[in-house]
Order: sequence, then structure tokens, then C-alpha cells
Amino acid sequence: MTVRHEKITVPTTMREETIDITPRVKAAVTRAKVHEGFVAVTVAHTTAAVFVNENADPDVQKDLLTALERMVPRDAKYAHAEGNGPAHVKAVLVGNSVTLAIRNAEVELGTWQGLYFVELDGPRERTATITVIGD
Repeated sequence: MTVRHEKITVPTTMREETIDITPRVKAAVTRAKVHEGFVAVTVAHTTAAVFVNENADPDVQKDLLTALERMVPRDAKYAHAEGNGPAHVKAVLVGNSVTLAIRNAEVELGTWQGLYFVELDGPRERTATITVIGD
């Protein structure tokens, strides 16, 4: 069994944005030479997240950020003194990790799916860890 960890840097340029990291995750799986197993992507930040969703229409990403803003408005009252309370709440809602199957040396994603890093309190330089486990 192989276990391989890679840390990637994800520079962000906006307060809130999504960044397609699918090619980077697929490349990590290729480098690990795992044919059957799992790949996990973890974000060790409290104001960023990772998710799987459609990657064919960029409007889906805009809709996601808009829906998060409606659910967790920036102008509501938050006790967190740093001023980024909504980013913390949004990160909890989206989640800090995604695990996907690897079959026949390929990441199992649907036809229209991609893996996204979501910045919720940028711009910043962020990191994510890609862990590949399998044979």
C-alpha cells in the first residue's frame, strides 16, 4: 500500500472565489502511481474550504458564492472581533475535506464534476494537502 502526501499552494486574488484544483489533484494521483484507492484533499484553514461540483458552467461557481452570501450575510452581526465571522461560518457549511475514489489510476469524478478550493476571506496564499492512499 502506498501513502503519499503533497502540499499545494493556492494563491487567491479575491475576497471570495473558487479555484479549480482538479488538474493538480489528478497529477498528484498520477505521481503516486496508485491504481486503486482514495485521494483526500484537506484544507487546514478556518476561512477556506474544498468541494466537488459542476465544472462545465462557471455560473455554477458564482451561484454557489451568491447562495452562501444569502445564507451567511456579511453585514449580519458576528461576535468574532477579527471581522471575518461570516467566512468561518461559510467554511463550516462547505467543509474542509473531500475524499474521492481512485479506480484504474483515475480520480472518480462525474462527467461534469470538478474539485474546487473556495476562498472565503482573501486574498491570501493558501495551502491544501493531497493525500493518496492505495495500491
